[in-house]
Amino acid sequence: MSALSHKKPDPILLMIAGAKGAVASTVAVAGIALDEYPDLIRPYLTTNGKLSFSGPTRSVKVTGWDTRPSALVECVAAHGVLPESLWKRHSDRLGQIDLRPSPDGQLDFKSRVDAIRQDMADFKRSLPKARPVFVNLLPAAHQHGLGACPDVDSLYRERVPRSFPDLAFALAAILSDIPVVNFSPNAVEIPALIRVATENNVPMAGRDGKTGQTYFKVVLASALKARHLGVDGWYSLNILGNADGKNLMDPERAAGKVANKTELLNDILGYAVGEDYGHNTHKVHIDYYPPRGDAKEAWDVIDFKGIFGLPMSIRVNFQARDSILAAPMILDLAHWMVCLKQAGRSGPVPALGFYFKKPVGDHPPLTFQDQVRALEKLAEACGK
Repeated sequence: MSALSHKKPDPILLMIAGAKGAVASTVAVAGIALDEYPDLIRPYLTTNGKLSFSGPTRSVKVTGWDTRPSALVECVAAHGVLPESLWKRHSDRLGQIDLRPSPDGQLDFKSRVDAIRQDMADFKRSLPKARPVFVNLLPAAHQHGLGACPDVDSLYRERVPRSFPDLAFALAAILSDIPVVNFSPNAVEIPALIRVATENNVPMAGRDGKTGQTYFKVVLASALKARHLGVDGWYSLNILGNADGKNLMDPERAAGKVANKTELLNDILGYAVGEDYGHNTHKVHIDYYPPRGDAKEAWDVIDFKGIFGLPMSIRVNFQARDSILAAPMILDLAHWMVCLKQAGRSGPVPALGFYFKKPVGDHPPLTFQDQVRALEKLAEACGK
């Protein structure tokens, strides 16, 4: 084994929008634990071993922005994702993380972008050898009509809603030569940003992290398709009691996430579920249920048919922890983006569809089998 294989790789500098939320604060604790107690984290990363050409798993340092005035340690405690025994030992390091207020919403769009770029430059100066990656973990927002903007100058002239801060963060990252992971359901991958990312050799991954119920929906739908069993209807109910669940009680904010969860089923199967009835029979509901906190639960009722058109059904009850599922995916995607940046990839990377409800880019893999194969091919391509 060469001496180079023992060399510790440069750390990843994660810049997170929404850095004090449940998922991001869990990522912060996981990043520290990856250094101090790696066996609690590393075995659960899908990149563990897959990206062996890049050397050992990189250290992850967190920075970012949030609107909450509370200290990060207070947020970790308030979210209740991790028991105190797992995070309190890291209180000092959590308190040293450089987290900044989100840009003043009264600023115009260009000024917001410039302010974020200045923060990003400061973060990079603090860890000059680190590989930066931006992650959007902002909550679901109202949908916007900015997709028609042909370029950044046109975007600067538009009145970008203050209720949609994601776009300023994503554009600032691209202009700062930082890969973008859009884990939120908000559509930041508009043509103007994709064009700049492609021109600047900046890779983008997204949209809408596929953490729990939708992940297994893709697995089951792919299995039913492989057996040529016809899906007659699919009813999905989610209950969760964290801030994300509360935010999604606004129908306009929930619209994008519900669409992402709904449309992928027809895409996988190749037909509209319910077409025999003349009505959509794929139903998705999200309910805020405070007693559960971050421990979400999902029920799926799947009606399907086989030969002679005879009906059958599957019932799934999925009990999980939202941030515990999401945090390792953020760490995985950060490692992917560093490798993709090194390999010279730019613009949306559809081969990362494994991680997302609404993969962006041309011809993303849809079935579970195709998504796993696409990851394997991407790892091979990055290693050349």
